Amino acid sequence: MLNRRLVAFGIVAALAGLVPLINGISAAAPQTHHWVVARSVGLSTSAPGNKQMREPAGKMHTADMGWWRKARFGMFIHWGLYSVPAGVWNGKHAPEPGEWIKNNAHIPNKQYNALAKKFDPVDFNANQWVKIARHAGMKYIVITSKHHDGFSMFHTKATNFNIVKATPWHKDPLAMLSAACRHQGIKFCTYYSIMDWHSRDQVPAHPSATYPTYNPTHFAPGRGPAYLHYMERQLHELITQYHTHLFWFDGQWMHGWNKTYSHKLYSYIRSIDPTIIINARIGSGYGDYSTPEQHIPAQGLPGPWETCMTINNTWGYVSWDHDWKSSTTLIHHLIQCVSGGGNFLLNVGPTAKGVIPKPEVDRLLAVGQWLKVNGDAIYGSHRSPFKAALPFGYATQKRGKLFLEVTKWPKSRTLVVPMRNQITKASLLANPYITLQTASGAGGQLVYLPPTAPDQSASVIVLHVAGPIHPLQH
Repeated sequence: MLNRRLVAFGIVAALAGLVPLINGISAAAPQTHHWVVARSVGLSTSAPGNKQMREPAGKMHTADMGWWRKARFGMFIHWGLYSVPAGVWNGKHAPEPGEWIKNNAHIPNKQYNALAKKFDPVDFNANQWVKIARHAGMKYIVITSKHHDGFSMFHTKATNFNIVKATPWHKDPLAMLSAACRHQGIKFCTYYSIMDWHSRDQVPAHPSATYPTYNPTHFAPGRGPAYLHYMERQLHELITQYHTHLFWFDGQWMHGWNKTYSHKLYSYIRSIDPTIIINARIGSGYGDYSTPEQHIPAQGLPGPWETCMTINNTWGYVSWDHDWKSSTTLIHHLIQCVSGGGNFLLNVGPTAKGVIPKPEVDRLLAVGQWLKVNGDAIYGSHRSPFKAALPFGYATQKRGKLFLEVTKWPKSRTLVVPMRNQITKASLLANPYITLQTASGAGGQLVYLPPTAPDQSASVIVLHVAGPIHPLQH
């Protein structure tokens, strides 16, 4: 994932022009927009020195975006050699740890590569991981097939630097996860880094035998085509052997990666399977959706987008990072993403033994319990019809229904919904048999609530209305 060091290099993605939106959206869906250049990809907005990068939205093709738009909630998995040091190097907490430890602790290749001999995830259970995602209400999984460190987490013929050949475990977790996903009805997807700190085709920013800095790499003279071919070999394997539904690219800020390479890689993937979804970090305006990182854009983005976020502060496992977000916070983040028309990709960082940390599992299952009751307001729903933020929380919609996700239960026990539509029925989504009283007022439609919120995280009110929502103009 992105790192604060990127700011120092002033890296920005290329901007792209407007692209038409996919046709065929239901007339009852909220007003849609053309794809435009997406504001996104940045660090957590609380990070010192944070600067947002700008990332292009996508080109049109035949990718099957339907399942992705309906899914709304997915699991990100950052797992690799970096799970072995777990944020500690030479007895000290590494700066900006996790999956960036090789760069930020300035670890030479030989020392880092030796971690493979210690990587023995004997407690890994693919079915259990997928079961956790399913019980959390997640509909797809995106796992790191190769991160910036260049270590392949699958059985690839393109390099011996992979989990089957280089570790004492000698097993293929991606094959097992792909099979478990198919069995449990979850979409299997893969992350893949364009930047590669291990490849002989890429040169570190500051090479050193004892204290290297890798990010951002650049192509060795004349080695760009060779590395593209290497990527194509691995992506072909991920498509044909593991049946990935989506490629989540990253590391496109490396020097030398340009529009020609983006186009060739994009076209190569399309030639094998035109239905695969590709995120916009493939670069140069290609891809299907934008990827804000560690923050949720206010009111969402105009095209397809997905916020990726950690449960604590790091992506890869760090033994000493216990700064966990609460389940209520995560539920609010999910609602905010969907209300803005986006998806929420929530990360877990398994240990070197192959275990998802219990604090992460506990929070995921709590989100899943909320979705069991309120999932109709999330899955397959459309963005809020209201341009301005609502004082009581958020809104999503489907044909004939407006869902109000109330995160701030008003003391007045009255919701003012800024729309012209008459409400034919109002009820709690958790108990549709209890009808709530409604009325029309100067500020819109009024909904009268019970004295206390039935759900302390977020209570959902469902309003049945006729026709598309017509917001009041302010």
